[in-house]
Amino acid sequence: MKQIKFEGGKIVVNGVEEKVNYMLAQGDEVTITLPPEPANDIIAVSNLPINILYEDDHFLIVDKPAHVACLPSHLYKNDTIANRVKGYFLRQDYDNQKIHIVNRLDMDTSGIIIFAKHHFAHSVLDKQMQHHQIEKMYFAIVENPLNDKHLEINLPIDRQPGSFIKRCVIEGGKPSKTEAWVEKNTPSHSLVKIKLHSGRTHQIRVHFEAIGHPLIGDWLYNPDNNELDRQALHCYKMKFYNPFIQQDVVCESKIPTDMSSIIQGF
Repeated sequence: MKQIKFEGGKIVVNGVEEKVNYMLAQGDEVTITLPPEPANDIIAVSNLPINILYEDDHFLIVDKPAHVACLPSHLYKNDTIANRVKGYFLRQDYDNQKIHIVNRLDMDTSGIIIFAKHHFAHSVLDKQMQHHQIEKMYFAIVENPLNDKHLEINLPIDRQPGSFIKRCVIEGGKPSKTEAWVEKNTPSHSLVKIKLHSGRTHQIRVHFEAIGHPLIGDWLYNPDNNELDRQALHCYKMKFYNPFIQQDVVCESKIPTDMSSIIQGF
Protein backbone atom coordinates (compact mmCIF):
# COMPACT_ATOMS: atom_id res chain seq x y z
CA MET A 1 0.00 0.00 0.00
CA LYS A 2 2.91 2.32 0.71
CA GLN A 3 4.23 1.75 -2.80
CA ILE A 4 0.83 2.43 -4.32
CA LYS A 5 0.43 5.65 -2.32
CA PHE A 6 3.85 7.16 -2.99
CA GLU A 7 5.16 5.55 -6.19
CA GLY A 8 2.34 5.78 -8.69
CA GLY A 9 0.09 2.74 -8.33
CA LYS A 10 -3.68 2.88 -7.96
CA ILE A 11 -6.64 1.08 -6.40
CA VAL A 12 -9.95 0.76 -8.24
CA VAL A 13 -13.02 -0.35 -6.25
CA ASN A 14 -16.11 -1.29 -8.25
CA GLY A 15 -14.76 0.64 -11.23
CA VAL A 16 -13.93 3.81 -9.26
CA GLU A 17 -10.40 4.85 -8.30
CA GLU A 18 -10.06 5.21 -4.52
CA LYS A 19 -7.36 6.16 -2.01
CA VAL A 20 -5.44 3.53 -0.04
CA ASN A 21 -7.40 4.32 3.15
CA TYR A 22 -10.76 3.57 1.52
CA MET A 23 -12.87 1.23 3.68
CA LEU A 24 -13.86 -1.87 1.76
CA ALA A 25 -17.23 -3.59 2.09
CA GLN A 26 -17.97 -7.25 1.62
CA GLY A 27 -18.48 -8.03 -2.05
CA ASP A 28 -16.42 -5.11 -3.36
CA GLU A 29 -14.45 -5.83 -6.52
CA VAL A 30 -10.91 -4.51 -6.13
CA THR A 31 -8.30 -4.03 -8.86
CA ILE A 32 -4.79 -3.03 -7.82
CA THR A 33 -2.26 -1.57 -10.25
CA LEU A 34 1.26 -1.73 -8.87
CA PRO A 35 3.73 1.07 -9.67
CA PRO A 36 6.48 0.40 -12.22
CA GLU A 37 9.73 -0.96 -10.79
CA PRO A 38 12.83 0.73 -12.26
CA ALA A 39 15.93 -1.28 -13.08
CA ASN A 40 18.57 -1.97 -10.46
CA ASP A 41 21.74 -0.35 -11.78
CA ILE A 42 23.89 -2.74 -9.72
CA ILE A 43 23.13 -5.47 -12.29
CA ALA A 44 24.80 -4.87 -15.65
CA VAL A 45 23.01 -5.57 -18.92
CA SER A 46 23.99 -8.63 -20.95
CA ASN A 47 22.56 -9.16 -24.43
CA LEU A 48 23.45 -12.83 -24.57
CA PRO A 49 20.38 -14.96 -25.36
CA ILE A 50 18.20 -16.81 -22.86
CA ASN A 51 16.22 -20.00 -23.39
CA ILE A 52 12.67 -19.18 -22.32
CA LEU A 53 10.55 -22.09 -21.08
CA TYR A 54 7.51 -20.10 -19.95
CA GLU A 55 6.42 -16.48 -19.76
CA ASP A 56 3.32 -14.55 -18.73
CA ASP A 57 2.67 -11.12 -17.23
CA HIS A 58 3.99 -12.21 -13.84
CA PHE A 59 6.73 -14.81 -14.33
CA LEU A 60 9.60 -15.60 -16.68
CA ILE A 61 11.07 -19.10 -16.51
CA VAL A 62 14.38 -19.81 -18.22
CA ASP A 63 16.72 -22.73 -18.77
CA LYS A 64 20.10 -21.90 -17.21
CA PRO A 65 23.13 -23.51 -18.84
CA ALA A 66 25.95 -24.93 -16.76
CA HIS A 67 28.94 -22.67 -16.03
CA VAL A 68 26.70 -19.59 -15.71
CA ALA A 69 26.08 -18.10 -12.27
CA CYS A 70 22.59 -17.02 -11.20
CA LEU A 71 23.49 -13.61 -9.76
CA PRO A 72 26.43 -11.21 -10.10
CA SER A 73 29.27 -11.36 -7.59
CA HIS A 74 32.82 -10.03 -7.37
CA LEU A 75 33.86 -13.00 -9.54
CA TYR A 76 31.05 -12.90 -12.10
CA LYS A 77 29.81 -9.36 -12.65
CA ASN A 78 28.57 -9.09 -16.21
CA ASP A 79 27.43 -12.49 -17.47
CA THR A 80 25.08 -14.23 -15.09
CA ILE A 81 21.58 -15.42 -15.88
CA ALA A 82 20.30 -12.30 -14.07
CA ASN A 83 22.37 -10.07 -16.39
CA ARG A 84 20.91 -11.84 -19.41
CA VAL A 85 17.34 -11.55 -18.12
CA LYS A 86 17.89 -7.84 -17.46
CA GLY A 87 18.97 -7.44 -21.07
CA TYR A 88 15.85 -9.30 -22.20
CA PHE A 89 13.57 -7.10 -20.06
CA LEU A 90 15.23 -4.00 -21.52
CA ARG A 91 14.79 -5.21 -25.10
CA GLN A 92 11.12 -5.98 -24.44
CA ASP A 93 10.65 -2.50 -22.91
CA TYR A 94 8.71 -3.89 -19.94
CA ASP A 95 7.35 -1.41 -17.37
CA ASN A 96 9.04 -3.38 -14.60
CA GLN A 97 12.79 -3.68 -15.09
CA LYS A 98 13.82 -4.87 -11.63
CA ILE A 99 15.23 -8.40 -11.36
CA HIS A 100 13.42 -10.75 -8.95
CA ILE A 101 15.02 -14.20 -8.93
CA VAL A 102 12.88 -16.81 -7.15
CA ASN A 103 15.15 -19.86 -6.99
CA ARG A 104 18.85 -20.42 -7.53
CA LEU A 105 21.11 -23.17 -8.80
CA ASP A 106 24.82 -23.69 -8.28
CA MET A 107 26.89 -22.22 -11.09
CA ASP A 108 27.73 -25.65 -12.53
CA THR A 109 24.20 -27.03 -12.17
CA SER A 110 21.98 -26.57 -15.20
CA GLY A 111 18.22 -26.23 -15.36
CA ILE A 112 15.15 -24.23 -14.49
CA ILE A 113 15.26 -20.77 -12.93
CA ILE A 114 12.13 -18.73 -12.14
CA PHE A 115 12.09 -14.94 -12.29
CA ALA A 116 9.17 -12.88 -10.99
CA LYS A 117 8.29 -9.78 -12.99
CA HIS A 118 7.24 -7.72 -9.98
CA HIS A 119 7.64 -7.67 -6.21
CA PHE A 120 4.18 -9.05 -5.45
CA ALA A 121 4.70 -12.08 -7.71
CA HIS A 122 8.07 -12.63 -6.04
CA SER A 123 6.51 -12.57 -2.57
CA VAL A 124 3.84 -15.08 -3.64
CA LEU A 125 6.39 -17.65 -4.81
CA ASP A 126 8.76 -16.91 -1.95
CA LYS A 127 5.99 -17.92 0.45
CA GLN A 128 5.40 -21.12 -1.54
CA MET A 129 9.14 -21.85 -1.37
CA GLN A 130 9.15 -21.39 2.41
CA HIS A 131 6.28 -23.87 2.76
CA HIS A 132 7.89 -26.38 0.33
CA GLN A 133 4.96 -26.03 -2.08
CA ILE A 134 7.10 -25.71 -5.21
CA GLU A 135 7.99 -29.09 -6.67
CA LYS A 136 11.60 -29.36 -7.88
CA MET A 137 12.87 -32.40 -9.77
CA TYR A 138 16.43 -33.17 -10.87
CA PHE A 139 18.42 -35.67 -12.88
CA ALA A 140 21.88 -36.67 -11.66
CA ILE A 141 24.52 -39.17 -12.72
CA VAL A 142 26.24 -40.76 -9.74
CA GLU A 143 29.16 -43.13 -9.29
CA ASN A 144 28.56 -46.77 -8.35
CA PRO A 145 25.21 -48.39 -9.21
CA LEU A 146 22.45 -48.05 -6.64
CA ASN A 147 20.86 -51.30 -5.54
CA ASP A 148 17.53 -49.82 -4.47
CA LYS A 149 15.17 -48.56 -7.16
CA HIS A 150 13.73 -46.03 -4.73
CA LEU A 151 15.43 -44.44 -1.75
CA GLU A 152 14.98 -41.66 0.78
CA ILE A 153 17.99 -39.95 2.32
CA ASN A 154 17.26 -38.28 5.65
CA LEU A 155 20.56 -36.87 6.89
CA PRO A 156 21.19 -33.49 8.58
CA ILE A 157 23.34 -30.99 6.66
CA ASP A 158 25.36 -28.00 7.77
CA ARG A 159 28.52 -26.11 6.89
CA GLN A 160 31.65 -28.24 7.14
CA PRO A 161 33.79 -26.99 10.03
CA GLY A 162 36.66 -24.87 8.73
CA SER A 163 35.15 -24.38 5.26
CA PHE A 164 33.19 -21.42 3.93
CA ILE A 165 31.86 -23.29 0.89
CA LYS A 166 31.64 -26.99 1.65
CA ARG A 167 28.71 -28.64 3.42
CA CYS A 168 28.57 -32.03 5.09
CA VAL A 169 26.32 -34.46 6.89
CA ILE A 170 26.83 -33.60 10.53
CA GLU A 171 25.11 -34.28 13.84
CA GLY A 172 23.01 -31.31 14.85
CA GLY A 173 22.74 -30.07 11.26
CA LYS A 174 19.55 -28.91 9.58
CA PRO A 175 17.02 -31.66 8.79
CA SER A 176 17.30 -32.54 5.09
CA LYS A 177 15.37 -35.02 2.97
CA THR A 178 16.15 -36.18 -0.57
CA GLU A 179 14.03 -38.73 -2.44
CA ALA A 180 15.38 -40.56 -5.49
CA TRP A 181 14.40 -43.13 -8.11
CA VAL A 182 16.90 -45.06 -10.22
CA GLU A 183 16.20 -44.57 -13.92
CA LYS A 184 19.10 -46.64 -15.27
CA ASN A 185 22.05 -48.63 -13.90
CA THR A 186 25.39 -49.64 -15.40
CA PRO A 187 28.24 -51.52 -13.71
CA SER A 188 29.75 -48.15 -12.73
CA HIS A 189 26.99 -45.50 -12.68
CA SER A 190 23.36 -44.74 -11.95
CA LEU A 191 21.09 -42.18 -13.58
CA VAL A 192 18.75 -41.00 -10.83
CA LYS A 193 15.64 -38.86 -10.74
CA ILE A 194 15.57 -36.75 -7.58
CA LYS A 195 12.94 -34.83 -5.64
CA LEU A 196 13.96 -32.35 -2.96
CA HIS A 197 11.84 -32.15 0.19
CA SER A 198 14.08 -29.46 1.69
CA GLY A 199 16.39 -26.89 0.15
CA ARG A 200 19.80 -26.99 1.78
CA THR A 201 22.89 -25.68 0.02
CA HIS A 202 24.50 -28.49 -2.05
CA GLN A 203 21.89 -30.90 -0.64
CA ILE A 204 21.88 -33.42 -3.50
CA ARG A 205 25.66 -33.37 -3.84
CA VAL A 206 26.19 -33.80 -0.09
CA HIS A 207 23.59 -36.53 0.38
CA PHE A 208 24.82 -38.72 -2.46
CA GLU A 209 28.45 -38.28 -1.44
CA ALA A 210 27.48 -39.30 2.10
CA ILE A 211 25.95 -42.61 0.97
CA GLY A 212 28.91 -43.50 -1.26
CA HIS A 213 27.45 -42.40 -4.61
CA PRO A 214 28.94 -38.97 -5.38
CA LEU A 215 27.96 -37.12 -8.54
CA ILE A 216 30.38 -37.48 -11.42
CA GLY A 217 32.31 -34.33 -12.29
CA ASP A 218 31.77 -32.76 -8.85
CA TRP A 219 35.01 -30.90 -8.13
CA LEU A 220 34.04 -30.26 -4.50
CA TYR A 221 32.58 -33.57 -3.34
CA ASN A 222 34.17 -35.95 -5.86
CA PRO A 223 37.44 -34.25 -6.88
CA ASP A 224 39.08 -37.37 -8.34
CA ASN A 225 36.36 -37.80 -10.97
CA ASN A 226 36.87 -35.97 -14.27
CA GLU A 227 34.23 -37.60 -16.49
CA LEU A 228 32.48 -34.24 -16.82
CA ASP A 229 33.71 -30.66 -16.40
CA ARG A 230 30.92 -29.93 -13.91
CA GLN A 231 28.69 -31.87 -11.52
CA ALA A 232 26.21 -34.03 -13.45
CA LEU A 233 23.12 -32.34 -12.04
CA HIS A 234 20.19 -30.83 -13.94
CA CYS A 235 16.95 -29.33 -12.61
CA TYR A 236 14.53 -30.63 -15.23
CA LYS A 237 11.09 -29.91 -13.75
CA MET A 238 9.41 -27.30 -11.57
CA LYS A 239 5.77 -27.04 -10.63
CA PHE A 240 4.06 -24.23 -8.74
CA TYR A 241 0.63 -22.67 -8.32
CA ASN A 242 0.17 -19.41 -10.21
CA PRO A 243 -2.57 -17.48 -8.38
CA PHE A 244 -2.78 -14.85 -11.11
CA ILE A 245 -4.15 -17.42 -13.58
CA GLN A 246 -5.49 -19.75 -10.85
CA GLN A 247 -3.77 -22.88 -12.11
CA ASP A 248 -0.56 -24.84 -11.78
CA VAL A 249 2.41 -24.03 -13.98
CA VAL A 250 4.59 -27.00 -14.93
CA CYS A 251 7.89 -26.43 -16.72
CA GLU A 252 10.28 -29.07 -18.01
CA SER A 253 13.78 -28.82 -19.44
CA LYS A 254 15.65 -31.39 -21.52
CA ILE A 255 18.84 -32.93 -20.15
CA PRO A 256 21.74 -30.96 -21.68
CA THR A 257 24.02 -32.61 -24.21
CA ASP A 258 27.02 -33.01 -21.90
CA MET A 259 24.95 -35.22 -19.59
CA SER A 260 22.91 -36.92 -22.31
CA SER A 261 26.06 -38.01 -24.15
CA ILE A 262 27.17 -39.88 -21.04
CA ILE A 263 23.71 -41.38 -20.55
CA GLN A 264 23.65 -42.63 -24.15
CA GLY A 265 26.74 -44.65 -23.36
CA PHE A 266 24.89 -46.52 -20.60
